[in-house]
Amino acid sequence: MAKVKTAYVCTDCGAEYGKWQGQCSDCGEWNTISEFKVGKSSSSKGARFEGYAGKLSEVQSLDQINLEEQPRFTSGIGEFDRVLGGGLVPGSAILIGGSPGAGKSTLLLQTMCYLAGSMPALYITGEESLQQVAMRATRLGIKTNNLQMLSETNVESIIAAAQKTQPKVLVVDSIQVVHMEGIESAPGSVSQVRESAAMLTRYAKQTGTVLFLVGHVTKEGSIAGPKVLEHMIDCSIMLDGSDDSRFRTLRGIKNRFGAVNELGVFAMLENGLKEVTNPSAIFLNRSEEQMPGSGVTVIWEGTRPLLIELQALVDESQMSYPKRVAIGLDQNRLAMLLAVLHRHGGLHCGDQDVFVNVVGGVRVSETSADLAALLAVVSSFRSICLPQDMVIIGEVGLSGEIRPVPSGQERVHEAAKHGFKRAIVPKANAPKKPIDGMEVIAVQKLSEALNIIG
Repeated sequence: MAKVKTAYVCTDCGAEYGKWQGQCSDCGEWNTISEFKVGKSSSSKGARFEGYAGKLSEVQSLDQINLEEQPRFTSGIGEFDRVLGGGLVPGSAILIGGSPGAGKSTLLLQTMCYLAGSMPALYITGEESLQQVAMRATRLGIKTNNLQMLSETNVESIIAAAQKTQPKVLVVDSIQVVHMEGIESAPGSVSQVRESAAMLTRYAKQTGTVLFLVGHVTKEGSIAGPKVLEHMIDCSIMLDGSDDSRFRTLRGIKNRFGAVNELGVFAMLENGLKEVTNPSAIFLNRSEEQMPGSGVTVIWEGTRPLLIELQALVDESQMSYPKRVAIGLDQNRLAMLLAVLHRHGGLHCGDQDVFVNVVGGVRVSETSADLAALLAVVSSFRSICLPQDMVIIGEVGLSGEIRPVPSGQERVHEAAKHGFKRAIVPKANAPKKPIDGMEVIAVQKLSEALNIIG
């Protein structure tokens, strides 16, 4: 019998150890190290597959490398192409994750049925039967006569089927249910996920096949399995959506062929996922009646600006420790902004409960929404309404200064396209030329912005 090699791998960072220990010394996390067994598998060791990339590589100097752009082809869905960096690159491995019911299989089935009309495409389903997938395709009303299907969980059998059919695009749904022979562990374990993904990725690279791997997510919202899985692939994207919303957001986390943090927006309808070409319109579905505690800002997602609404509610606290709740924003940053508001704005909220929410379920990870969040808090505290046609942009510093944000002028132009007439921006982001129909108010200090809203 082949000797089984045992190692211990951290599921968060992928670090390996010779023996088990409670804490990973690389990332500092506790109880994340799992046993990893690798047996000798003749089918995977040294495997080479036929294809245009199957030849041995030659050493080249840096100035001899061909700088022509990688060829791409469209997935048939504009928002999907945007997140991928402009389309699908032959030989790329793409990991798509999301919570159950988010629409991962639906999105990939729509994409594969479109691509099957012009190229060979193979869909491997390991969690659902072929009848279930066929029923979904019929319900969505998409053409299914060209898409090749296979229900299989053995990686060696999947590779054999792919070598026989020679697809240009291959989907494996999902990586947590497939397994390799010779590895003594259950499907979904660290060793199975790692080795299965490595063999499938190797096949994609050597044959020029676009590989989609569907991944489960943990309760924390990250891809299940070892962190090294995300290092193997070229692109990692997440499909998110709350149960009470018909909108889904597709966000790029890692992309070797395009910008990261790109955002695509879809609407889940009866006939599948439909792209939303103007996402600002759905996130700005505001009430016609003016209400205090509401402000609009422009955030930058990937390569485009996005208008969002921030709502704030300030109420007298009935407890000894007032609440600070932020949904869609960093809660620690909210606490810092409230301290700046007290010190440099003269507004004391120490005895008030403060709630801040980003409408539409958008997660704001940049600082351009600082000023809008503070002015929304002031609006709720003083019971005054911010103008409906005003957009607010700017980062707030600890000394009360309003700092510039990247692509500030492009954000103002985007707000003007959506009918906004006034904009409060940092002085360094003020447009050099007047914008038709837009009054730009440049500020340097928080006190100046507070004086504008009264």
